[in-house]
Amino acid sequence: MGSVFLPHLNTAWHVDQAILSEDDRLVVLRFGREEETQCMIMDELLYGILEKIKNFAVVYLVNIDRVPDFNEMYELDTNPMEPFTIMFFHRNKHMMCDFGTGNNNKLNFVITDKQEVIDILETIYRGAKKGKGLVVSPKDYSRSAKDI
Repeated sequence: MGSVFLPHLNTAWHVDQAILSEDDRLVVLRFGREEETQCMIMDELLYGILEKIKNFAVVYLVNIDRVPDFNEMYELDTNPMEPFTIMFFHRNKHMMCDFGTGNNNKLNFVITDKQEVIDILETIYRGAKKGKGLVVSPKDYSRSAKDI
């Protein structure tokens, strides 16, 4: 249900504009398909934290079937075990986060705790404000991400 209320970016141009036009906040892009169960879970969680993160982050959804332009570039549709991908941008710069999973480019596993996601977004935002391109997640997901 969260995907109904979150803003969708329906073209590559809209994705680019969302990344380019935000000067101060972190841009959170969820790439995926709304009908995927894990994607629905994350959309609901993202919708549930919107009010708490509105001052430092903005969330958009991108359907990888309707906007396939980034699939190859960000390796979005290559692994069926990854039904969604969440990426972070600040001032047109891709922000990376070390979750302990070996993939620092994106978050591609379900997190069910709202406060954990808020903490991750806040950590990435604070790192971005300091000019860092890579931050370390407040929690190590090396074991939990593989168990999902």
